[in-house]
Amino acid sequence: MNEIARRPIGKTRLQVEELGFGAGTLGNLYRPVSDEAARAALEAALGAGMRYIDTAPHYGRGLSERRVGDSVRLRPDVIVSTKVGRLMLPDGSITDDRERDGFRSPMPFRKHYDYSHDGILRSHEDSLQRLGLDHVDILYVHDIGSLTHGERHAFYWEQLTKGGGLKALERLRAEGTVAAVGIGVNEIAVCMDVMREIDLDAILLAGRYTLLEQSAMDELLPACALAGTSIIVGGPYNSGILATGTRGGGMLHYDYETASEEVVNRVRLIEDVAERYGVPLPAAALQFVLAHPQVVCVLPGLGSAERVEATIRLYRQVIPEAFWAELYDRRLVRSDAPMPGGSA
Repeated sequence: MNEIARRPIGKTRLQVEELGFGAGTLGNLYRPVSDEAARAALEAALGAGMRYIDTAPHYGRGLSERRVGDSVRLRPDVIVSTKVGRLMLPDGSITDDRERDGFRSPMPFRKHYDYSHDGILRSHEDSLQRLGLDHVDILYVHDIGSLTHGERHAFYWEQLTKGGGLKALERLRAEGTVAAVGIGVNEIAVCMDVMREIDLDAILLAGRYTLLEQSAMDELLPACALAGTSIIVGGPYNSGILATGTRGGGMLHYDYETASEEVVNRVRLIEDVAERYGVPLPAAALQFVLAHPQVVCVLPGLGSAERVEATIRLYRQVIPEAFWAELYDRRLVRSDAPMPGGSA
């Protein structure tokens, strides 16, 4: 089997495979995943050469971290990232696995946002306990920004800045406790704000640089190039519409909501081109983002061994240059976006 190419994280010693494992699904995102299926998915990924796994306390209120740790313990070749900003507090009222915050998890905890100095340190330590690991390699501040917090954003921003949250990150990095620090968000403006406060090694950016949307090219990606900050692309399928396409029926989702008519029509146009060249739409979605020099990894969510195997095939799918050229010619992607296998 061909190796998955590796790329460096910022200015650090870390290198990650350009196809990583997004473990949000292992927190029972929208539907239950059995322990057996979760373990099989992780084993399939490791067997295929995927050595970078991203998780978070938020994913199933600790369930994803527990499952990841149980599969990678005693595997020093695996790079693990997790996130800070939400503490998981015991909650005896949770006695079933009904959906809460998008996850069908029975874990009896509730989230408590805390971006302060002590909150960041406690979150990191709690994650090590759930993972059963002595360290994680990359630590991201999770979901800071107005998109998540609305009118409470100013309060949490104060915790992160004047309250010492960012200083805690810098301390962990300086001590060598973690090799890299960053933020994991779905919005661009807060990335620019954080980069003015701290030297970030990486940004895990979900949904803002994809085959469907390239808004990150305006300010963020140029700023990252100047700063030496790497981009890890999460949500490469824009909440699903680039994975399923528009022709299978059922609800179409974009950016965690029902897709607008404008978005659906744009995807249909891309699908038309893909069909003529025999290109699977999700293969184009994965490979497009990896063409940008600031992008070091794409992180699709993976919840089964079958999904891992299918994703590997999509990653290795041979896509003709004529397909990309037609997308550019028809202005279905930005003309200045780097083209897979070529240049913008």
